Amino acid sequence: MKRWIVILTVAALCLSIAQAENDKKRVAVMDFEFGSVQRWWDGNWDIGKGIADMLVDELVNEGTYSVIERKQLDTILAEQNFSNSDRANPNTAAQIGVVAGVGSIIVGSITQFGVEKKGFGVGGIGGSLGGFGGAKVGTQKGKAKVQITARMVDVNTAEILASIKGEGKSSRSGLLLGGGGGGGGGFGAGQISMTSSDFRETILGEATEAAVKEVAQGLIGKADRVPSAPKREVKGLVADATDGILILTVGASHGLSAGDELQVLRVVRVVKHPTTGEVLREITEQVGTCRVTQADAESSLATLVSGSGVKVGDIVKN
Repeated sequence: MKRWIVILTVAALCLSIAQAENDKKRVAVMDFEFGSVQRWWDGNWDIGKGIADMLVDELVNEGTYSVIERKQLDTILAEQNFSNSDRANPNTAAQIGVVAGVGSIIVGSITQFGVEKKGFGVGGIGGSLGGFGGAKVGTQKGKAKVQITARMVDVNTAEILASIKGEGKSSRSGLLLGGGGGGGGGFGAGQISMTSSDFRETILGEATEAAVKEVAQGLIGKADRVPSAPKREVKGLVADATDGILILTVGASHGLSAGDELQVLRVVRVVKHPTTGEVLREITEQVGTCRVTQADAESSLATLVSGSGVKVGDIVKN
């Protein structure tokens, strides 16, 4: 009995935290589009993904928004066959946002990512920060400059709710990723982590961080424009039922979050096609309601709010 008291206490605490989370506007951040930026680097460095990751960090740490996990978003993108060429398309983004269960999806583009000074020659990068592996980085120095634009899209209407621009410049001059010639770090063109301290300490990292912070603050100031996330239809089964604590076969990836209430239904009769035997309809009766206290990706924990006698195999739906 004591064990279940502890579980119920923890569940109540999770629910309290979840209700506070539910008050936040739920958003997703897509990788930024950077096709218009003149490419000066070699390798597979996806600066659009890097800037999106930096923006997610800023929004999560500030706390106004509830931001969908990157892993969950990637799963949805794969399922919907979403291509990188559509990164900044509001209509496509809105469709993804509905599936993700968010009120708004943030798309963006990078319009400048390099140095402010003209004539700065860059041939390729690789090796350590100090020497760049002998690549032709250029002898001139300049200040790094980054410009980005983020658009907040209503997933219900594909309307652009806000367009925020951010610009960042480095406070000092130097080589783009050399920070004035500092050694160490081992940057390789395809291996740069834009959320790492190594990158943030370079002049390009400094400029990027400033631009991202400006965009984040602009988005935070427009939070009142974000609608509530549309509710997705959820249907699953009771996998375990012990002393009013239920484990369900549906979770966050199906649209559930802590605080959601579900009906608990039991199939009492099955109607089949008289010739083929195909199930035409299941007749159910409600045996109770439950409230989700904790949602993992593929399962969730719930407490029984009303009813009794819930069994494994009973249906749960919103």
